[in-house]
Amino acid sequence: MNKFLLKALVLTSVNVAVFANAQFRTRNRMDKLEDFDEQKFSWGFYLNGNKLGYRIVLHPTYGMKDNQNLVTSTKESYSFGAGLIAKWRLNDYLDVRVEPGLQFAQRQLTFNTQSNDVYAGGSVTNPPFTPIPLQEKDKVRDIKSTLVDIPVLLELHGRRWYNSRPYVAAGVNYVVNLQSNSSSTDDNMQQIFRTTTHNFAWSAEMGIQFYFNKFKLTPAIRGTFFMNNEKVADNATTPPYWASAVSTLQTRAIMFVLKFE
Repeated sequence: MNKFLLKALVLTSVNVAVFANAQFRTRNRMDKLEDFDEQKFSWGFYLNGNKLGYRIVLHPTYGMKDNQNLVTSTKESYSFGAGLIAKWRLNDYLDVRVEPGLQFAQRQLTFNTQSNDVYAGGSVTNPPFTPIPLQEKDKVRDIKSTLVDIPVLLELHGRRWYNSRPYVAAGVNYVVNLQSNSSSTDDNMQQIFRTTTHNFAWSAEMGIQFYFNKFKLTPAIRGTFFMNNEKVADNATTPPYWASAVSTLQTRAIMFVLKFE
């Protein structure tokens, strides 16, 4: 379902671009929405398909054995999102955009960490523990996320060529994970993998703005990369099979965006 949505968004954008290119070849072209970009403030909305995964840095003791990774990201998320656009025009070439949106994701981590039983007597970073046999339900963690993403982007655009204009943008994001479980007292012993609620990221984007009679359509590609460590440590009495095996966990996302203004 999610892969179908992503493909549909891509095909829609390609069809619109082909149509727009066809009208650019008309001999007597007329500029559309000529005064639109002169507005000090404007607004719109966007739809997006995305691919979200994790960047993982493993603990050298509990996350690796003989140069083999004991924790792997076995499933990335193909999903969708939507949001609003608020634009503040600075000058002919620069705009500031705030684009709050809602993103959904489900990712999967696999923990093949039974070999950590050798540290049952305790170590510098973990107290002694009683080994337990890891069943399939213990090895796999499905991590669901509902992300309130608030990017603030500085947009640099070129000169308008008839009914199109290219641009690049970059900025920072404040991201709230509504399904982080960070305040839960349960942890991986109860099959709950906890992550941070409040996060910060940076984003970079590029696209082309197409002008029509009634609206402006912008297909774009955006990359978003978390800067903070999202991992929340397990409770002190929990064996080092799960969170202790991971040093750093960071979301990275690639989005295909369709903006309507």
